[in-house]
Amino acid sequence: MSEFWEKVFRSNEKMWGENPTDNAYTVLKILKQRKVKNLLIPGFGYGRNAKVFHEQNINVSGIEISETAIKRARLSFPISVSILHESVTNMPFDNQVYDAIYCYSLIHLLNEEERLLFIKHCFHQLKAGGIMIFVAISVEDERFGVGTETSKNTFQSPNGLSLYFYDKASINKEFGSYNIIDLKAINEPLNKPTEKCWMVCCEKPT
Repeated sequence: MSEFWEKVFRSNEKMWGENPTDNAYTVLKILKQRKVKNLLIPGFGYGRNAKVFHEQNINVSGIEISETAIKRARLSFPISVSILHESVTNMPFDNQVYDAIYCYSLIHLLNEEERLLFIKHCFHQLKAGGIMIFVAISVEDERFGVGTETSKNTFQSPNGLSLYFYDKASINKEFGSYNIIDLKAINEPLNKPTEKCWMVCCEKPT
């Protein structure tokens, strides 16, 4: 996986463009309502979503598997923004806890064992009363069924990525033990959607 993303980031300088996702602005509203002060972003990339939060004085930290992506992120973020060069599958890396964790379009790249551990470790690193928000691809997305099905709802796409597509049942199965407080089917972007996803919000009890 590390080699794959290194190759991708080296060959596509800003593959998703400069602008944050619409969902990042939706999440910002949630975090501001909850007066979030520190945020962990697994799958930081080159930081296009992180800018939304950093510019609103939320202390942002990231985890990113691609060294090339981190180098590009450093052009936009001060050294005070911690970006750890690691795979999220190796979490946790320390005992730090966060007010919020935001994971956009990453969890569906992992296999079942990795997904379950990742969710568990994210929840563990939340403060009491903290929130974690995941955006994951839906079975309603047009990519569902494209490529070779390697297991239920998992397809190896032509570019070599394995994608796991969530439905309500699988969300409840994997996130149900972590106090789901909101679950929405979302389009990204909002006006001209190219992706259909789920936004899953879980809160750690106080």
